[in-house]
Order: sequence, then structure tokens, then C-alpha cells
Amino acid sequence: MIQWWQILLLTLYSAYQILDELTICTSAGSPVFAGFIAGLIMGDMATGLLIGASLQLMVLGVGTFGGASRIDATSGAVLATAFAVSQGLDPELAVTSIAVPVAALMVYTDIAGRFSTTYFAHRIDKHVENFNYKGIEVNYLLGALPWALSRALPVFIALAFGGGAVEAIVNWIKEYQWIANGLTLAGRMLPGLGFAILLHYLPIKRNLHYLGLGFAITAMLTVIYANLQTVAGTLSSILGADTKMFAAVTFNGAPFKGLPMVGIAIIGAALATLHYKNSQNKTEVVVQSVSESGEIEDDEI
Repeated sequence: MIQWWQILLLTLYSAYQILDELTICTSAGSPVFAGFIAGLIMGDMATGLLIGASLQLMVLGVGTFGGASRIDATSGAVLATAFAVSQGLDPELAVTSIAVPVAALMVYTDIAGRFSTTYFAHRIDKHVENFNYKGIEVNYLLGALPWALSRALPVFIALAFGGGAVEAIVNWIKEYQWIANGLTLAGRMLPGLGFAILLHYLPIKRNLHYLGLGFAITAMLTVIYANLQTVAGTLSSILGADTKMFAAVTFNGAPFKGLPMVGIAIIGAALATLHYKNSQNKTEVVVQSVSESGEIEDDEI
């Protein structure tokens, strides 16, 4: 059961997060932040972060250009976290059964918010002609109301009146385990889909060495962090014990993992490619800076 104060706080955050995304830009309007806030309010940050991170990865390669609208993964993270915690729903199942459908439906409220603000935009144009600076400021602030309501109103209605419907859907899904398994699998695939969309739009072929460099560094840092965890575990196990046990614990405990030579080779290849491309760019700049008569026209090389 979602408490009234939780509904109030989640509604207020939903109103704020879209304004932050459009103006303040502190990342408070991102899905992973929404999952964290919703999890904090609902008392289960782990579930909130898992849902928010999954949706964040899902929309990595999706952006809004001009007046385009995209799925509202942030509101989806809020509702999915709230209902997952209150109904005891598996987070991955909540992503596919609640977050994704809600995020898709919120496209229409996003369009309504964009459409409503044109009224205040025309009023601002009128005040600009009359040099009414106070009127410009007031209408600019009033323009934030449609945006806030486009998120807060649907979230409030869903939280206040949608609990019964969500509970019925959850009970129906639990009766057919194969549906739940399929939705859970889909939820695990969505982050990979987000990466695939991102890689599709990035110039990977031209910057393949950067991709390899990032992969190798991440893999090697994982090994280093695992070794540090081994050291920490070893030291914590011998605290208060005789110092003569240190050597035995160090050599007989969990072994260190050596850094893979493949990773080092990938990093070396990436740095060599980067150096080669930089040298090629400098050569092109020098050629373009020399005129037909052989005189250097630009001394900035």
C-alpha cells in the first residue's frame, strides 16, 4: 500500500524532474536519478536504482531533437519503483510490465505539454513588442506549469487510483509463469538494446580504437578492484591476530589475478592508432596551410 505522503512526494518530484531536464540540467531528470529518489521515498533504494539504471541504459541512444518527443523513461522509473516496492514485484518484471508501457504512453502528455506552452510563448512575443519586461518574466515562469503538470498529473492519478489495476495485472501475470519469465527476460535485454542503439548512431568504425580502449580499461580496472577487495578482506581477517599469521594469510588466501596481456595489447593498439591519426591530421593541416607558391599562409599548425 502506497502512503499518501509517498504519493505527494513522488508527484512533486515528477513535476520537478521535467523542469530540471529542460532548464536547470542537474541530471535530476534522468531515469537512474528518478529510480534513486523513488526508491528512497518508498524505502527500497536497491530496487529503485536497479529499475532506474535499466531504463537509463535503455534510452542511452535515444534523444530529442527539435520538437521531437521520446518515451518518458523517468516517469516510468518512478511508477515502476513505487509499484514494485508496494506490490512486491520483481524489478526486472516491473520494467517491462509497468515502466516501458507507462514511458510509451507519456509521449502523449509530453506533446500536450509542448503544445500548451505555445500560449505563453505568444504572450511573451506580445510583451516583447511592448517592452513589458515584467510580463515577459511572469509568462516565462507560467510556461513551466504545463510542463510540470504533464508529468505530475499522470503520475498522481496512477499512484492514487492505479494501485488496484496494477495489483490485478501482477496477480494475472503470476498465474502464468511463462509470461512472467518472458517479461523478465525482456527486461534483462533492454539495457543491451539501449547500447545497441547508441552504438548504431556513434561513428564506431572511425573511432574503433576508442571503443577498444574503453573496453580494455574497464576490464582491467575490474581485475584491479577485485585485487583490492582481496587485500581488504585479508587485512580485515587478521585484525587483532598475531602478526606472524600475515605471511600465511597473504599467500594462502585468495590469489591475486594477473592483468591479462590481451587487455594490455588492446590498450597499446588503441594508443598507437590514436597517435597515428593525430600525426595524419597534423600532416593535413600543414599541406592545407601551404599555398601554390610554396608560402605558408597560416602559421597556426
